[in-house]
Amino acid sequence: MQEQWSAVDGYLVSALLPEDEVLSGALARARAAGLPAIDVAPNQGRLLNLLARTRGARRILEVGTLGGYSAIWLGRALPPGGRLVSLELDEAHAVVARENLAAAGLAGVVEVVVGPALESLPGLVGGEPFDFVFIDADKPSNPEYFRWALRLTAPGSVIVVDNVVRGGAVADGGSVDPGVVGTRELNRLIAAESRVEATAVQTVGSKGYDGFAYVLVTG
Repeated sequence: MQEQWSAVDGYLVSALLPEDEVLSGALARARAAGLPAIDVAPNQGRLLNLLARTRGARRILEVGTLGGYSAIWLGRALPPGGRLVSLELDEAHAVVARENLAAAGLAGVVEVVVGPALESLPGLVGGEPFDFVFIDADKPSNPEYFRWALRLTAPGSVIVVDNVVRGGAVADGGSVDPGVVGTRELNRLIAAESRVEATAVQTVGSKGYDGFAYVLVTG
């Protein structure tokens, strides 16, 4: 099935997304630097871009930068004067991301903050709320990332959490896998939170079998 999923993704990308040397270059630099090939797929990146634009996001928070590929998609969604803050644990990853963002003309738009995200997030308190949050970092910490996202957003903001299906393992209530446990706790928190409405969608494609959660902050 993976071969078919990848073939369909390849067709959809070639049919709907124009060639983009900046994005291709970003992926090439990331691979040359030895970064893991866990960036979002091109059609997923376009979806993030469209979601942020649909929201009219002026301030975006990303948890998990990697090589800056998704940050380019999100940064391009911003209007003039917009700002993206992207949190990255690994300094080596941040170096590649900043190079890619500069090549995309977004060096003055995207700020890459290095360090454990749970240590960086408190420093964002007190600023203008974020309109859009994309969480794509270590999965065991997703519950805490969600709590912080709620604190840093306002009614009308959107929170997207990637990789919430875990190849189907999320349905296993007895799993001791930290990523599955963290994801299930994330879902419990979302369901119990009166200030949001949410759904989750399974996806298949070049990145395999996974999915994302979409959360609208309502109160």
